[in-house]
Amino acid sequence: MLFNFDNSYARELEGFYAPIEGANAPSPTMLAFNEELAADLRLNARALNSLEGARILSGSLTPEGAQPLAMAYAGHQFGGFSPQLGDGRALLLGELIDTSGQRRDLHLKGSGRTPFSRGGDGKAVVGPVLREYLIGEAMHALGVPTTRALAAVATGEDVLREGPQPGAVLARIASSHLRVGTFQFFAARGEEERVKQLADYAIARHYPELLGAQTPYVGLLRAVMAAQAKLIAKWMGVGFVHGVMNTDNMTISGETIDYGPCAFIDAYSPKAVFSSIDQFGRYAFASQPAIANWNLARLAECLLGLIDKDDDEALRIATNTLAEFMPLYEAEWLAVMRAKLGLSTAENGDKALIEKLLSAMHTGRADFTQTFRALTTDGDVRALFAAEPEGYDNWRAAFEKRLRSEPLSPEQRAANMALVNPVYTPRNHMVEQALSAATEGNMEAFEALLAVVKSPFEHKPEYAHYAEPAPAGSAPYRTFCGT
Repeated sequence: MLFNFDNSYARELEGFYAPIEGANAPSPTMLAFNEELAADLRLNARALNSLEGARILSGSLTPEGAQPLAMAYAGHQFGGFSPQLGDGRALLLGELIDTSGQRRDLHLKGSGRTPFSRGGDGKAVVGPVLREYLIGEAMHALGVPTTRALAAVATGEDVLREGPQPGAVLARIASSHLRVGTFQFFAARGEEERVKQLADYAIARHYPELLGAQTPYVGLLRAVMAAQAKLIAKWMGVGFVHGVMNTDNMTISGETIDYGPCAFIDAYSPKAVFSSIDQFGRYAFASQPAIANWNLARLAECLLGLIDKDDDEALRIATNTLAEFMPLYEAEWLAVMRAKLGLSTAENGDKALIEKLLSAMHTGRADFTQTFRALTTDGDVRALFAAEPEGYDNWRAAFEKRLRSEPLSPEQRAANMALVNPVYTPRNHMVEQALSAATEGNMEAFEALLAVVKSPFEHKPEYAHYAEPAPAGSAPYRTFCGT
């Protein structure tokens, strides 16, 4: 038996999903397989990285013990509420217990139509599947909570996406696929008992310390807030733009999910937007904390009836609780940014000092990743400022003054900074080159880039070009729906 499933979602939450099996793939073959993750999931990598494994992880063959299902959820998409979304091209194959005793979902994305497909074909294509594989592994290596890819499987069929493209399925691993939108699905229908059932399940699975608490649902809201504050701070620390922070893309566990029109910034800009459909910058880089706060308010709305039976009191408690998010986020962000600057102590002026550097980087069009790495190695940071380097000079003088109160030696500071300031992030132009080649059947560039981003803090001279932003004069980077 290849898998030892224990399917609590199917067992405990009947009515929260539609049982469904994957579509048959004509000729499934492995494009990429994550042996390290397979071992962590107690899976036999050799047995699974096979033709039978490709059939299972494409959705063509249901393995023993699996209970495949499409999960129901709703969501606010770009601010507008859709009462029924759900797994329209995916299914939860089952749950596994990993080597640390944690429950993990095995989820297939692109496995065919479901009752939630809303007219879609339920399929995925090679480019987006490999993008999610690559970016998820990069984020994991960067220390950012994330879903991960177990495998990318080519299906052997063409899928129509502005012309025929090779089909593929992503086998994705997550702590769970519970989303803010999962709660919204039942709350919008007035099904408070099911909201309670879902909340109790979420607490037992993700926040068991709340079991038996006097106010468990306020505790759940606070726990999700804390997880999201930590997550978004880490996004901001590596220059990551999710691109589509809809409520159905915010997990209860605090993991990054659904790498669609995502990208990493090169030259620092708080208004960085890459998605072609985000025309008004709702999900711009600097807007991500506020959007997380907005999404959490939607979760709080779902929990009001559980927080207190008195509507006014429930609203008061929820409002006061939500007011804790931005200070919580700021504390996490300051911790991330202090670490990036090698600051081991906290002073009142640190926020202004960090913002002064970011402002100078914006004006000077300095590369985000390169700037912080150069600060780590005491490189020529000033040379990275293409315009108005005086802004950096002014900041540097203030920074040197701040360092006088630091107890660590320069060598220890540099060593600490090297652990959090990557040399390599998935540069957008290289991601596109790798995915374009893979779509044509050549996986070499993808495999090479994957190897680089899985060791982001380790400088290697032969990887020098992977640390460079797009060449000067390149067109602005754009991602598209489904990419």
